[in-house]
Amino acid sequence: MCHALLSDPTLYHLLLKFDRDLAAQARAAGCLCGGALHSSDYARKPRGAPPGVAGGDFKRRLSLCCAEEGCRSRTTPPSVRFLGRRVYFGAVVVLATAMTGGITAKRAERLRELVGVSLRTLRRWHAWWRGAFAESPFWKAARGRFSPPVETGALPSSLLERFSGPDERERLIRMLAFLGPLTTTSAAAGAGS
Repeated sequence: MCHALLSDPTLYHLLLKFDRDLAAQARAAGCLCGGALHSSDYARKPRGAPPGVAGGDFKRRLSLCCAEEGCRSRTTPPSVRFLGRRVYFGAVVVLATAMTGGITAKRAERLRELVGVSLRTLRRWHAWWRGAFAESPFWKAARGRFSPPVETGALPSSLLERFSGPDERERLIRMLAFLGPLTTTSAAAGAGS
């Protein structure tokens, strides 16, 4: 099922729509100084998406900049497409790491074929989920919402299992929305690799 989800272009189009909605909400709220916010997107080179998804708007991180002279503050709303500064789409980081459930050569090869992720990168993601993420201020504050506690040694699959929805895609989207605060500069600073 995860393989099919990672290969589904409609997932990535839906995530882009959600990111646009988050940017529109941030724009409507305006700058803290009271100024209007204008588009000030920046380029990304995302990896891991199916063919036809990695171009155009998929290569842009939606961001805003204050129009007031003297302020020009940047506002980067949360994202469900990107997970911090990682080059792979957030859905790939979550699902590829959750799918491995113990990295075997066969699983690593299948993921390399599917999304182009190396065994070394998978190991780094596993270490991030169980180390930097598990110790982050974000997770320390958020983990209390889950009862029974999420098993740290099985992240991210143990967290993904906690989100409800009619199918795996909906659960993934809800988890990516939950992780949204990690995608902004202030929260991502403590989020690690």
